[in-house]
Amino acid sequence: MVEQQIKTFLMFEGGAEKAMNFYLSLFEDAEVVSMVKYGAEGPGPEGSVMVAVFRLAGQQFMCSDSYTHHGFTFTPSVSLFVDCADEAELERLYNALLEGGGALMPLGEYGFSKKFGWVNDRFGVSWQLNLPHN
Repeated sequence: MVEQQIKTFLMFEGGAEKAMNFYLSLFEDAEVVSMVKYGAEGPGPEGSVMVAVFRLAGQQFMCSDSYTHHGFTFTPSVSLFVDCADEAELERLYNALLEGGGALMPLGEYGFSKKFGWVNDRFGVSWQLNLPHN
């Protein structure tokens, strides 16, 4: 019997592997757990990600490339929330994720944390970056 787990699943319409590798580059404790790609027989484009599992800071995520266009994409109403160890990490992540994306809340002090920023990255995934009060 498989132990029940809940993972965040990120569905891309192309670019899943590129996004996953970008996220892996941002965190020290990061790795690809498994990845299966579509072959020549499809149904997705050959070499695109059928399903991948990766780990960031101990948390597992899944991603895939949908070969079907959908009338929806990522929305900031669901985001990845990261408590950062220090201000340098917060700023590094914020700047890396902001590149090619957009700020929803610029880095600042909002009262609920020492420093906080919220961005949509270049792949459309929303990230809340927090430096908690200690």
